[in-house]
Amino acid sequence: MWPDRRILDLFGVELPILQAPMAGSSGPELAIAVCEAGGLGSLPCAMLDDDKIRADFGSVRQRTRRPLNLNFMCHVQPVADADREAAWRQRLAPYYSEFGIDADAIPSGPTPITFNESGYAIVEELSPEVVSFHFGLPEPDLVERVKATGAKVIASATTVEEARWLEARGCDAIIAQGAEAGGHRGVFLGSDVLSQPGTFALVPQVADAVAVPVIAAGGIADGRGIAAAFMLGASAVQIGTAYLRCPESLASAVHRSALAHARDDGTTLTNVFTGRPARAIVNRFMREMGPVGASVPDFPLATPAVMPLKAKAEASGSGDFSPLLAGQTAALGQPLPAKELTQKWASHATQLVGLQVADPIG
Repeated sequence: MWPDRRILDLFGVELPILQAPMAGSSGPELAIAVCEAGGLGSLPCAMLDDDKIRADFGSVRQRTRRPLNLNFMCHVQPVADADREAAWRQRLAPYYSEFGIDADAIPSGPTPITFNESGYAIVEELSPEVVSFHFGLPEPDLVERVKATGAKVIASATTVEEARWLEARGCDAIIAQGAEAGGHRGVFLGSDVLSQPGTFALVPQVADAVAVPVIAAGGIADGRGIAAAFMLGASAVQIGTAYLRCPESLASAVHRSALAHARDDGTTLTNVFTGRPARAIVNRFMREMGPVGASVPDFPLATPAVMPLKAKAEASGSGDFSPLLAGQTAALGQPLPAKELTQKWASHATQLVGLQVADPIG
């Protein structure tokens, strides 16, 4: 048995491993594989319309009845600033010229939607076992209504203060996201991402500060990381980057190539792709535009202007303009099937914490 079963009992899973919901890089196939391994698979919903969410959820349910997490964002919807967005596109003008892109023809494009009544309606309809939020929580009334469907609610905290805030507002468990984590920082009570602690520092302090179970995230890519998280007071882990090289992930060819050649010092925080700080593998666009710029439009308004550059570069096999989101342990990733990888991590972790679990998923 695992030394702390709170997350296993809370979610009804066999393994304390959550697959991070990585918008654009994960979908039904990865979620199914992790669910079938005994962990908690996740579907990122913020970039999807209701029909697509239904379709992805249905794809998962056709092949597994194990618990599933639906993930949503809770960012403050920005106020459009035409002058700032025009200035941003002007800064990108040399790149548009380089790739032969007509800047006037670039549409605004789809952007992540913050959780609202429509999001609640889809949760009520589909009734997932877990609903997770990034960038805080929706309004208290919506949180209570989500919980009333029977779903367990979890959210990301990047500081102890955020963890306490989430617990006070009804979270059933808290994801402690260390600075090592790939993708967008979950910060919502402050703006200074450079002062946020790493996983080793954050997890034990959050575990001491809250009564609900803690899920460690950031820099965890194998059984060693899982075992360490338990020793620090976590009840489970959330893993994202280490799944990206799995055949079930939706990572692009250039993203996979970058991950295959990743280095421990090859990532940094950047806001130039979306307007919000995220950890990614350093590339040309990040070096030349930031990696952090003060004039970038607010999240997520920066994204549409960059997408044509990404598309043009990737068409020629280049990741120079792609958001190669990844954590600091990207080099530890392996191109193995996600179910096999999940079970391998669990087996190794149980050995390291002195357990004898011959069959971790029963």
